[in-house]
Amino acid sequence: MATGVWLIGARGNVATLAMVGARAIARGAAGTTGMVTAREPVSSLDLPAVEEFVFAGHDIREGSIERTAEEASEAGGVPDGGTLDAVREDLRRIDDRVNTGTAISCGRVVEELSDDRTVDEGSVADIVSRIRDDYATFVGSNDLDRLVVVNVASTEPPMEDPGRYDTLEAFEAAIEADDRDLPASALYAYAAIDGGHPYVNFTPSTGSALGGLHELAEREGVPHMGRDAKTGETLVKSALAPMFAGRNLRVLSWEGHNILGNTDGLVLEDDANKAGKIESKGTLLEEILGYETHNRVRIDYTPSLGDWKTAWDHIHFEGFLGTEMKMQFTWDGSDSALAAPLLLDLVRLAAYADEHGEGGLQPQLASFFKSPLGVDEHDLSRQLERLYDYAERHADHD
Repeated sequence: MATGVWLIGARGNVATLAMVGARAIARGAAGTTGMVTAREPVSSLDLPAVEEFVFAGHDIREGSIERTAEEASEAGGVPDGGTLDAVREDLRRIDDRVNTGTAISCGRVVEELSDDRTVDEGSVADIVSRIRDDYATFVGSNDLDRLVVVNVASTEPPMEDPGRYDTLEAFEAAIEADDRDLPASALYAYAAIDGGHPYVNFTPSTGSALGGLHELAEREGVPHMGRDAKTGETLVKSALAPMFAGRNLRVLSWEGHNILGNTDGLVLEDDANKAGKIESKGTLLEEILGYETHNRVRIDYTPSLGDWKTAWDHIHFEGFLGTEMKMQFTWDGSDSALAAPLLLDLVRLAAYADEHGEGGLQPQLASFFKSPLGVDEHDLSRQLERLYDYAERHADHD
């Protein structure tokens, strides 16, 4: 079965490296290290093959996927030259299937990054109609059995009043009323779910988090999940914090400082866009510990780092007899090399859920996200147990 993958932000670093990786795997130029679905028990599921993915997407910038890959290779060595050369022709073909997207309500910085062709003309209903048509045309022209839509675009500012869209009726009425407060991520999500296409929000943006879109996904039986993929510092935090809680060591403060240099870093330099990211990174700790503590996260743009990011964490904690101690760690990694395999995992698992008629939220995917929709558990090991239990239950029937 042919599985289409529609990437919102298709010329960005994460999308590009996911496509490079998928095509490199298909050509025998790369392995599957970093992919959760390549490891038991998840690999026992009858998942769609990465090698057979057909990619397309939306972007608001000119340029090309190939050029994004070249810049990443030149700046940080990922992908390496040999891998890039093996997939150049594939990337050029995919780039022909990238359409101009929308930057509506994405914040000033994202709007400034967009080119003059950005599709924000006309009403909100017009924008939704064009997005829906783009999905349908891609499916029809490539004879696809299924399409999974993944949002990997730059982070939007948080919505001021998401409760206004708690019902499908209210959401659709807002579209008809040309409500320009509806952000691009929610419009992409609505068009996907309404068209029967699974939707994954890899970003902290609103996406399918609105109550009206939950209602639509349940009604239509369409899988959706998000938000904000857990790839670096927060991944480590979700593994370490349960250790402090389990040993009854009281965390007095947890300071985190992140620096990164790609387009995401540039967008997050803006306070409005940064707010959504800080919220998803910061709330996890107290939910695991069960009490309030000094918990601060900083994100700063450092252009020279390119696609690499560094996080320093300082943990001040109290032990037996009031003894104050500290732990420090540094996380240094390629942002896109950490994220890309998870994107491929999520496409495979969302497509699998869709094939098996499992609509609505997908709690088994909680381990992939900082703020998993519909899941209050943030302990990484327990989240992974959800996924493993799911895989073992379903593997018996595949």
